[in-house]
Amino acid sequence: MATENEEFLKRLRATFRAEAQEHLRAISSGLMELEKTLAPELRAQVIETIFRDAHSLKGAAGSVSLKTIESLCQPVESVFSALKKQELAPGPELYQALHEAMDIITQLVEGTEEETSPQVQARAREQIKKLAGMSRKTAPPAGPSEAPPAAGRNISILPAVETQTEPRPHPGKPSMSAETVRIPAARLDPLLLQAEEMISAKMAIGQRAAELQELCRSLDLWRTESAKWKERLSAGPEWNELLEWNETRLNTLIHQTAAVTRSVEQDQRALRRMVDDHLENMKGILIFPVSSLTESFPRLVRDLARGQGKEAELVIRGAEVEIDKRVLEELKDPLIHLLRNSVDHGIKQPAERAIRNKPPLGTIILTFAANENRQLEISVSDDGAGVDAGLVRGAAVKAGLVPQKDAEKMSQDEIGAFIFSSGLSTSPIITSVSGRGLGLAIVREKVEKLGGVISMETQAQAGTTFRLLVPMTLATFRGVLVREEGQVFVLPSVNIERVLRVSREEIKTVENRETIRLDGQVLSAVRLGQALGLPVLRGNPAAADRHVQAMVVTFSGQRMAFFVDEVLDEHQVLVKNLGRQLARVRNIAGATVLSTGQVAPVLNISDLLRSALRAAASAQPAAAAENAKTGKARILVADDSITSRTLLKNILETAGYLVKTAVDGMDAVTQVRSEVFDLVVSDVDMPRLSGFELTAKIRAGKKTAGLPVVLVTALESAEDRERGIDSGANAYIVKSSFDQSDLLEVVRRLL
Repeated sequence: MATENEEFLKRLRATFRAEAQEHLRAISSGLMELEKTLAPELRAQVIETIFRDAHSLKGAAGSVSLKTIESLCQPVESVFSALKKQELAPGPELYQALHEAMDIITQLVEGTEEETSPQVQARAREQIKKLAGMSRKTAPPAGPSEAPPAAGRNISILPAVETQTEPRPHPGKPSMSAETVRIPAARLDPLLLQAEEMISAKMAIGQRAAELQELCRSLDLWRTESAKWKERLSAGPEWNELLEWNETRLNTLIHQTAAVTRSVEQDQRALRRMVDDHLENMKGILIFPVSSLTESFPRLVRDLARGQGKEAELVIRGAEVEIDKRVLEELKDPLIHLLRNSVDHGIKQPAERAIRNKPPLGTIILTFAANENRQLEISVSDDGAGVDAGLVRGAAVKAGLVPQKDAEKMSQDEIGAFIFSSGLSTSPIITSVSGRGLGLAIVREKVEKLGGVISMETQAQAGTTFRLLVPMTLATFRGVLVREEGQVFVLPSVNIERVLRVSREEIKTVENRETIRLDGQVLSAVRLGQALGLPVLRGNPAAADRHVQAMVVTFSGQRMAFFVDEVLDEHQVLVKNLGRQLARVRNIAGATVLSTGQVAPVLNISDLLRSALRAAASAQPAAAAENAKTGKARILVADDSITSRTLLKNILETAGYLVKTAVDGMDAVTQVRSEVFDLVVSDVDMPRLSGFELTAKIRAGKKTAGLPVVLVTALESAEDRERGIDSGANAYIVKSSFDQSDLLEVVRRLL
């Protein structure tokens, strides 16, 4: 048993060593950057990145019982917490101390299981005291603010991969015995990437086959038409000879093209099978059981609980599920943070649990399951005290995430969403485990980086459950191709609930936002181009259609409709990142090469929904964007008389303008503030708000100050006309001498 434990610890230390070296490289590089003169924003980003790496390194060291490293990381983290809040002045002495700390940690990481020599241990203790003294000069208060995590990096789970190959038996041949080959994981990753790159070749040959089929159809049509012309023409022998020669060459070309097409189609089928089989086999080599990630978790939970005078056990279910190594690597930090959160915030002291009639031993359940969509469902549940909505509300207000008056109106679910915000902590003090408002923000952004979602369910004194949904593999997925503003984009199929056609009459404005009704529910709707900030094209053929194509997109409990010019198709796509220079582009998760050779952006659904909400609240509705494409001016007619409204609307629409109506001045003000118009035609004498007052409000608005206003009224006195001019109206037309040609001439002049 002792030998097994020693071997187990040795494997854990090897895993930690690979992870720690990457954290140390990032911290050392960041320190070098900080010693340069950086812009305030860039300096803040570097400090945040180092802060997070130190935090993760400390947690990893604790999970494998390397206490000296864990203890040395604690004051390093505290120093960067103070730097981040500008409570500690940086200087050469501080930077030197931090560099020395990194050197000592590097020696400890590279040392033996006993953490190297006593001399290094002594240096570590001295450095801990030195850094602790520096951070105590300006000890940070409870619940400091944290910033969003920097882009994550891949961390090797194991230094090498043992693969077991069992060749498929062939008829008439005996099966070979299984062989085990030890191959460094770093050599397998490029092979998998190359296998995934072959998807593009498979798609390309499919496109060529389709093009050849179209060529065959064109040649057949040519032959048919040639035969018709041959019958119609009865010329001399030379003309007949030319027709015969043309027909012979055409038939030869048709037969040759058909033969090439059949060959390409056969090659396509063979290549498709080979690529698919090769890719699946390569994925199989780099598929790891979840247990390779979780084997250190039970001890981590036990040690964390004992360190706080608590009792807790971890139950793991579904650890036999196998997933992509790259996904597994990215899940390590989020799961460690969630387990720490469960121990620190969920599980209480035995005496407190006894008051609630709970056993002294708290239980945390970590569950893994694969669903039918090739996604990994993970849940982390505890039987603790649950999330206190009051504490979260107070912490959110204190951290400046929401005003007090708004926080008081929020539901429990809305308040619960704040726990994923960086800078929010409900812990009354800062400890080595919590209090910095860092962990759950890292979890959310790591999960979203994987293209997954996270949610939380909690019940007072009953416990809390975090649910994660992530892909089982990273590089390939099913994607829906759409065209918007002349560009092609790809959205993950898993986030597309439905594709539908919506009549323009079904698009309604509710609380200044465009909506559609679907299955009895009102959904916010926005043009995809509007959410992405794309320039509006004019003369788009889709703008003339009475219907709009829409997609219902879902993500992390959110649901929204996006209008697009065209939904093209669904394909398996290979997503490629944008490189280090474009590591984080808003709304873009990567790119893929289509079968035509065109490069299409793959959209980041989380970013897209946030952009859409901002666009829906501040920009013009989709209807206005459609009208802009057609080049037609939009006019608002405000009149409390339905007869006058209808008359003016018909005159203007007959002249080719797009017209909306308002029942009075107040209605007109609301529409002008929420939509985009090119001109307003208004009556003067209206309830709630007169035409004069409406004009004044339009002139007072920053966005509407230059909007032309035409007053059409029965008030014809000179005094009324002067009042109209004083209010800022551009034209004043009296109804008693009304002539529609006069109105249209005024409108044309003002537009």
